[in-house]
Amino acid sequence: MLAAVLVLPLGTGVAQADPPPAPVFADGQAQPVFDPADVVREDVWVTAPVDSDHDGHDDLVHAQVVRPRATDAGMKVPVVYEASPYFAGGNDVANHNVDVELSVPDSSRGAATGVVGPHAAPPIRWSYQDYFTARGFAVVYGESLGTGLSTGCPTTGDVNETVGARSVIDWLNGRAPARDEAGAAVTAGWSTGHTGMMGVSYNGTLPNAVASTGVEGLETIVPIAAISNWYEYYRNDGAVVAAGGFQGEDTDVLAEYVYTRADQQICRPVIDGLTADQDRVTGDYGPFWDVRNYRNDVAKVHASVLAVHGLNDWNVKTDQVASWYEALKAHGVEHKIWLHQSGHADPLSLRRDVWLTTLNKWMSHYLYGVANGIEREPKATIQREDKSWVDEADWPAPGTRDVQIYPWPGGRAKGTLDARNPVPGRPTVEVLADDASKTVQQLADAASSGNRLLYGTPAVKSPLRLSGTARADLQLSFDRPAANVTVALLDRGPDGKSFVITRGWTDPQNRVSPAVTTPIKPGVSYRIGVSLMPKDYVLATGHRLELLVASSDHDYTLRPRPGAGLSLDLTRTSLTLPVTGGKAALGF
Repeated sequence: MLAAVLVLPLGTGVAQADPPPAPVFADGQAQPVFDPADVVREDVWVTAPVDSDHDGHDDLVHAQVVRPRATDAGMKVPVVYEASPYFAGGNDVANHNVDVELSVPDSSRGAATGVVGPHAAPPIRWSYQDYFTARGFAVVYGESLGTGLSTGCPTTGDVNETVGARSVIDWLNGRAPARDEAGAAVTAGWSTGHTGMMGVSYNGTLPNAVASTGVEGLETIVPIAAISNWYEYYRNDGAVVAAGGFQGEDTDVLAEYVYTRADQQICRPVIDGLTADQDRVTGDYGPFWDVRNYRNDVAKVHASVLAVHGLNDWNVKTDQVASWYEALKAHGVEHKIWLHQSGHADPLSLRRDVWLTTLNKWMSHYLYGVANGIEREPKATIQREDKSWVDEADWPAPGTRDVQIYPWPGGRAKGTLDARNPVPGRPTVEVLADDASKTVQQLADAASSGNRLLYGTPAVKSPLRLSGTARADLQLSFDRPAANVTVALLDRGPDGKSFVITRGWTDPQNRVSPAVTTPIKPGVSYRIGVSLMPKDYVLATGHRLELLVASSDHDYTLRPRPGAGLSLDLTRTSLTLPVTGGKAALGF
């Protein structure tokens, strides 16, 4: 049914061909009219205009194309493109030691040729492959530089990595050369050039990176659990902060993990350079991190963005999507967001049918030009704590306003949080001593502790929704010239059990700027701001909201020896909450 058929009309001696096969759309969605098992799979090596392994040759990106066989009969199709450093697996790599003292200012402190190997590439597969190919899309997989059958070196978010991933889109649009394993030139004449990038985690980060170049032909991206600023993945306001579950990982560790190309020597100097330049000592933001901050180039983004993130993702934290999403909105980029209650997850495993309908309409509209109205639907889809789903105008929730509340004395056991006034009069100071061996959850569960300060509201009389970013402004002094500062926001149930809603960290030496270390003088009081990870959270009726202040966070920060003392002046300390409905909605 899909092959071209020659027909000889009556009265003519000229053979005429049937029109090429075409996709079918119903209800604004591409329909599964092609056999996902009847596909053409081909491997190409795209030339990228970068020499990241310094071998004197342009790097080659291995890409694997999976397209409906109807494309051999003249059908032109758009591409759903997943770029990844993970297709060839990973290496066993040790993380950095995090049980170290904090930095104090002024203290001491075989060549590849670019030729593709002789072995055929193993098939790459993806859970979305059959879905898209059955509906008239090609799926293309691109291996990141230094991984699998690509040449070049992995550099964890650097520009050359972006250029490598972008080069596949250039090839699809006739702007970059490629060849097959035998060395013959290969073009993508079957492609319309319209491309959508999509993936989870690192595979979702690369779409953000490539979109920030403004490359022509990239019409949309679907970044899921994706990074938009690598500094904030491995650092936070000058503090060396881990991705959840990966204490001690850093750019060099991740590059070493994905370094799976056959030549295991040529990239050693490059990875050593990451170790030298990433700076686990001061944690300062600098040129190394600035080139890995895709938000710098958000003005170049013209691809529409369907962003997806878990509200409980502590690997790629929610500030990655929140800051990117706000910047996209500010620059007029067409946008939509899904927020769910899981962690580092693909919504395919959470709400399969509705997600695939949304995704189909999104890709059909932006890659095939189907007028299905997806761009006029509510911008935000949010899963609530009871696992129900709601559609809203946008996110953060409209009607959300900042509300300040204030801690009052008693933090060694539990002080109060007052919505009316700060502590008046002369400085009222409460103290804590650092102990990095204790987790934030252990500190929250302790009836009293000298290692944290804890303050709580009365039980709320009606559900209280937080939508956006909370911030603690602390007046702190220290008895040492270096310390971590950790702040957590807790939900305390009527049964006394607590849940960490969100948390944040800072290095007080970076109180002026993440890029500048400014010494701390012991005994001097400083204004220290801590932004917590953005959330959308409903505190249930009868529950209490609590503020926890500590020094080190066992699960995320560096872990110096116990003992650093912090003194908090309550008269000049406040917590700002993003409350939907404003102060009138506090309910206590």
